[in-house]
Amino acid sequence: MHEFVSFTLSGVTQGMIYSALAMSLVLIWRGTRIVNFAQGAMGMITTYVAITVVDRGDSYWWALVIAILAGVIIGGLVELVLVRPVESKPPLNAVIVTLGLLILLEAIAGMVWGGRYRSFPPAFSVQGVFVGSSRINLSPFDIFTICAVLAVMVGLLVLFRWTSIGLRMRAAAFEPEVARLLGVRVGRMLTLGWALAAGAGSLAGLLVAPNVFLYPSNMDAVLVYGFTAAILGGLDSPVGALIGGLGIGLALSYIGGYEGASLETIGALVILIALLMVRPEGLFTRVAPRRV
Repeated sequence: MHEFVSFTLSGVTQGMIYSALAMSLVLIWRGTRIVNFAQGAMGMITTYVAITVVDRGDSYWWALVIAILAGVIIGGLVELVLVRPVESKPPLNAVIVTLGLLILLEAIAGMVWGGRYRSFPPAFSVQGVFVGSSRINLSPFDIFTICAVLAVMVGLLVLFRWTSIGLRMRAAAFEPEVARLLGVRVGRMLTLGWALAAGAGSLAGLLVAPNVFLYPSNMDAVLVYGFTAAILGGLDSPVGALIGGLGIGLALSYIGGYEGASLETIGALVILIALLMVRPEGLFTRVAPRRV
C-alpha cells in the first residue's frame, strides 16, 4: 500500500509537468492550428537562461521571471521569422519547420552551454514532507509545481472563454479571412499565441529541471509525454490537457514502479496508439462544429 501511495503521488507531480507542456501545445493549437514539436526545446533553452541567471548570484524567482519573458520573446520571434512564411502553406510545412527548429535549438544549447549534465536548484525543498511519523513522496517543490500548473490552466480558461483577446485568437486560427473582415489583426494574434505558449513551455522546463539533469535534449521525453497528454485530453481543451497529463503521469509512474523504468516510453506509445484508434479527437474535444 505504501508503494502504491508513493507511486501515485510521484505520478501526480510528474503528470502536472506533462500537463504544463500539454497546455502550451493546446495554446498554440487553439491560437494557430499548428502543433509545435520544438516546444520542449524552447523550454530547454529558457531553462539554460534561468540557470545562467542563478549562476550570476540572482534569486530563483528572478531567474523564473527572466526565463518566462525569454520564452515569450523567443515564441514571438519564431512565429514571425520561421512560422509565418509557411502558415498559408500545407500543414506539413509547419511541422517540418518545428522539427528543424528542435534540432537547431538543441545544437545551439550544446554550443553555448556545452553538453554536460547540470543540476538545477529548486525553489523549495525536494524532500518529502512528513505525515505523522512517515515521510510521503510529496515535497514542497511538488506542491509548488501542482499549484503553478493549476494557475496556468485557470489562466488559459479565462483567456479563451471570457476575454476578447482569446476570442480574437480563436477567430484568427479558425477563420482568418472572416476575422480580418471583422477588424481582427490576425498576424498579431498568431504571434501572441506563440509567445504565450512559449512562456507556458518555459514554465514546464523550469518545473522539470530540478528533478532531472539539465542538458540539451533533456526535454525530448517530456515533449513526447506532454504531446501524448495533449492528444489524450484533446488539443482544444486546457482542462483535457490537465487531465491527460495526470493520466499519463500516473500510468507511467505505475508502469515504471511495478514493471521497470525501461517500459515507460513503450507504455506512453501504447496509450497514444490506443487512443488514436479509439478516439483520435481526444477525450474532451467536442466533435460538433464550433462557432467562434
